[in-house]
Order: sequence, then structure tokens, then C-alpha cells
Amino acid sequence: MTLKDVHILQIGPYGVPDTEAEMEHIFTLHRWWELEDTEKFLKEMGPLIRGIAGRPYPWKQDPEFLAKLPNLEISTVFGAGYDSVHMPTALKRGIMVTNTPGAAADETADGAMALLLAAVRDFRRADIFIRSGAWQKGRYPLTSSLRGRTVGILGLGRIGKAIARRCEGFGLKIVYHGRTHQTDVPYTYYPSLLEMAKNCDVLMIAAPGTPETDKTVNAEVLDALGPKGIVVNVGRGTIVDEPELIHALKTQAILAAGLDVTANEPNVSQELLALENAYVTPHLAGASVHAWKVMADMVLENLISWFSGKSATHPVPEMSQRVVK
Repeated sequence: MTLKDVHILQIGPYGVPDTEAEMEHIFTLHRWWELEDTEKFLKEMGPLIRGIAGRPYPWKQDPEFLAKLPNLEISTVFGAGYDSVHMPTALKRGIMVTNTPGAAADETADGAMALLLAAVRDFRRADIFIRSGAWQKGRYPLTSSLRGRTVGILGLGRIGKAIARRCEGFGLKIVYHGRTHQTDVPYTYYPSLLEMAKNCDVLMIAAPGTPETDKTVNAEVLDALGPKGIVVNVGRGTIVDEPELIHALKTQAILAAGLDVTANEPNVSQELLALENAYVTPHLAGASVHAWKVMADMVLENLISWFSGKSATHPVPEMSQRVVK
């Protein structure tokens, strides 16, 4: 049996033609988005699928979907976050799950800083102000500032550390909260998210979406940030209690929010979009040509390594005991 005999289901396009062409050359590739009848495909071809070339969040590989792929061996997630895969099912069935850690860390951190700057300096409304011709009638009001602020990072992983490095360049004080106290970083650690929120006025969310992080940024945390507070989320929309965030923005309990991720994307709350102090981007912080090329290559690398009988190259942490076939 050769690699060409291995059937791979690619869930969605990556916009990286050379890597996708290489994947099709090496494996027998089925493109989910080109199928006319997906249910018929799963019924007839599902048992042949041994690998998934994942696509960006929020595609869900839930138990019902995975059940239609009885011989699936590996699901390669295109991105760092893998909450799109139902991990209890993957673990129970012995399905290897991989991701692309670090591939988009710098791009995502750049996006986080762009959202922070847009929110604190009110750049969107300033752009509208000048386009409307209002500048001829007087200056735009003075904006808020980054000076003297403390940035609290929720999730000091690869992306969190990349954000911290950029914040250092802006002369900002940095503190963090996460599952563990990291002794190799110079930043103050808070074991409690609420206590960190009380001691910072910018909350940068770079944590993964898990049951443990679900709606952890709630009304109490938002109130603790105070009226100068800014929330920037490049993690997952599920981490924030969105109705409470909307309320905090409406009542000016916090100053502003910069959100690259939202609770029900791509169906973003119209109530959220109506707020002038909410800056929302369509989950694009890590979506650059450079980052997606790196991620597509890592997906292909995982598939080749796995079906060549070697270790998965980038198994997610839960797979630590199952890295060899």
C-alpha cells in the first residue's frame, strides 16, 4: 500500500495552492466543499476516510460526524486551537489529533496589538470623522492612551508570549493568569483571573477555548477592569460571556473591546456590532498568507509522517501517550 491509497477528507480550502496540490498528488484527496451530496458521500465513502485535513474554526468534528468515519486514524487541525474536535470521542476511538502550534503566533499577536490600538485611540470613528468632512468643522476629540496601563494576559502560551513581547516594546507593564505559574518569565503571575482584572486595565485573551475557560470573563471580571478597561480577545469567543460584555460596553462599565473572535461566529451579534466602542474583525488575526502557508505545510507534514508509519509531528497535548501508530 502506498500513500496514494490513503483517502483524506479535506474539510475546507486553505488558499495555499501549491501545498494543496502536493497533498492531492500524494494522497487520494476528497474536497468536502466541492461535494454535491455530503450525506451520500459519508455513507458511501466514509469508511474509506483515514485522515482529515482540517479547516479553520468553527467547523465542528462532533461525535455524530466522526461516527460516519469509522476508520479515521488522524484529524489534523489547521490552527492552534482544536476545540472544533470532540476530544472525548477522539480519545475513546484512538484518533490522533494534531494542530499547528506557533504557526500563526506572531500574526495573531500583531492582530491583538492592532485591536488594542484601534480601541484605545478610537481610530475607526476617527476615520469616519474625516471621511464625513467633519474635520473642517473642528478637531476630533482627544482619545484615551496606552500610557500608564497594565496589560493582563489570559493565557501565556506562544501567542500570549508574543503579545507580551510587543507590549514590552510599548513600555507597558505585563501581568498574566493561566493554568500554571511559569518561572521562566519576568511577569507577575496571578492565580486568580478576578484578582488580575482588579490590577490591570487591559485584558488580553489568548487562551484556548475549553470547558474550563468557558465564559470565565464574566460580569465580575469586567467590572473589576473598571471604566478605563479594554478587552482584547484573540483566543476564543466562548471565553467571554458575550451578553455581559455587551452590557459592560453599553453602560461604559469598560471603555472598549477589540474582538477577533465572537461567541457564535460567523453569526455575530447585531447588538454587539451596533456598539461604537466594540471593534470586531472576522477571526483574521492569524489569517495571513504567510501564516496559512506555514499551517498548511504543517497539516501535510503530519499526514505524511503518520501514514508513513512514524510519529505524528504535532500531536495535541491530550495525545501525549499516542504519538506512535
